[in-house]
Amino acid sequence: MIRWLFILAICAVLAFCGATVPLGKKTFFGHVKSIWASEPMQDLKDGVKETAGPATDKAKEFVKGGIEAVKKGEGSGSGSAAKPAHP
Repeated sequence: MIRWLFILAICAVLAFCGATVPLGKKTFFGHVKSIWASEPMQDLKDGVKETAGPATDKAKEFVKGGIEAVKKGEGSGSGSAAKPAHP
């Protein structure tokens, strides 16, 4: 528990410093925002969407089909609901 609180405190301090301490004209988060909005980064994001687009579309359809099957009550037939995990 103490370890978790220590890690949380470190993350909070880093977030505070990243948002308030200037590094030149901008803060750390300001620099990240500027880089993310730059033209080369936009080209990179578009390229990733182009090449990974079909795969993500297939994954979305697969997940959507699984969710619809669960809502309809159709199972995979594995029988996992019929038996408890530990007898």
